[in-house]
Formats: sequence, structure tokens, C-alpha cells
Amino acid sequence: MRKLIFGMNVTLDGYIAAPGDDLGWSGGEGPDSSPSAELFQWWSDRVDATGLALYGRKLWETMSSDWPTADKQPGATPAAIEFAGRWRDMPKVVFSSTTSAVDWNTRLVTGDAVTEITRLKADDGGPMDIGGATLAAAAMRAGLIDEYAIVTHPVLVGGGTPFFTALDNWVNLSLVETRTFPGGVVLTRYETRR
Repeated sequence: MRKLIFGMNVTLDGYIAAPGDDLGWSGGEGPDSSPSAELFQWWSDRVDATGLALYGRKLWETMSSDWPTADKQPGATPAAIEFAGRWRDMPKVVFSSTTSAVDWNTRLVTGDAVTEITRLKADDGGPMDIGGATLAAAAMRAGLIDEYAIVTHPVLVGGGTPFFTALDNWVNLSLVETRTFPGGVVLTRYETRR
């Protein structure tokens, strides 16, 4: 059985994107962004360790607009080159009813996300990462997420896209790791207690 992990950059007030889908507070997601080298390496190592990445449409569009060719851009750093290769090689599933084509080791699912994620979790293989607010919210409400990796940035944005969704039942968690990165960024990882 595969482990499902929801991990994203989050503002201190709980948002993964500020109003207007602004990610500027996080150092962004693209090859020209500037999170600390240590944090960027942590995300790159996560991609390298991921058996399968599950994306919602908006996150897929963000990632696929930059990373497939980031290593070919003038001035690409060694870290960006490494991340781009890891991202392209990582198996991915995009859940969308409006996207018509995907590329870069990616499969498109247009049917029910919870049904497919449940099926994928039952398979053997490495850990699965889930990203995108709508997709992760559906998995969260269905009780499918095994771990939360919350990378909290010291900024308040006052609104936007929340990391957590409204739930019908409490989810009890156990803290498994904390780590501090430059700039006051703090990682907290929690496992779901079952």
C-alpha cells in the first residue's frame, strides 16, 4: 500500500497561494524563483523520492509551464537543472476534466479523483505526493492523506487558496519532523493517526 503525502509551501495564515494565485511570497515555483538553496534542495529531493505525483489542473499548469525546459534556459543553475530532470522523470497523474493533453511522463485522469486515488494507494510502489488545493481537499475529505508536509513561510497574506479544507470529522495527527530553513521557513511533518 502506498503512502499519500500532501506537502506544499504555506503562509503562516494557512494559504498556499495569495489572492490572484500569487506565489511571490514563497519564492515562487519556477526556475527563476529564489527560495533558499537549502529549501529548494529539500523540494528537489522530495521529487526524487516520489514514486508518483498527483496534480490538480492548476498546479499542473504552473509546474508544466516552467520545469520541462528549465534546464535548457540560459543561466540555469545546477540546482534548477537537477530539479528539472527529476521533475520530468517523475511519474505524474493529472486530474482534470478540462485538460486535453499531458506530457513528460504524465497520465491524464478525467474520472472521479477519489476513486482513482484510492486505487493508486492500493498499488505497490513508492510514496505518492498530492498537490493542488482542490485535488488535495477531495483526498483530505475522503481520509486518504497519510502525511502532511507543511513548509510554513513567515508571511501573512490575508486570504487566497487555503492549504486545509473544511472537514466533517477531526483528523488526529502525530508530529514526525520539524526543521528550520533560512529566512524563518519552518517544515512540520505530521502523520495521520489511524
